[in-house]
Amino acid sequence: MNIYVGNLSYSTTDADLRDAFSQYGQVSEARVAQDRETRRSRGFGFVEMANENEARTAISKLNGTNLQGRTVTVNEARPREERGGGGGGGRGGRRY
Repeated sequence: MNIYVGNLSYSTTDADLRDAFSQYGQVSEARVAQDRETRRSRGFGFVEMANENEARTAISKLNGTNLQGRTVTVNEARPREERGGGGGGGRGGRRY
């Protein structure tokens, strides 16, 4: 199960996420989202846990708790929405 973790401290690392969630079961992957240009944390991340029961336990135990001085939001991640490719914002109407 893929888990969303929001309101992370900007100093939180992948290892910090892994440590927090591994208390509740096996973590397949833990990653903090980073800005592509600056490589700084974007303040949220994702944790992948193979066992759904362990994942649900982790969500219920960690949601609303303090992680490195921040109250985190933890829930099941929603699937990524497909982004439309290209196409600038047209203004519509005719040019005179």
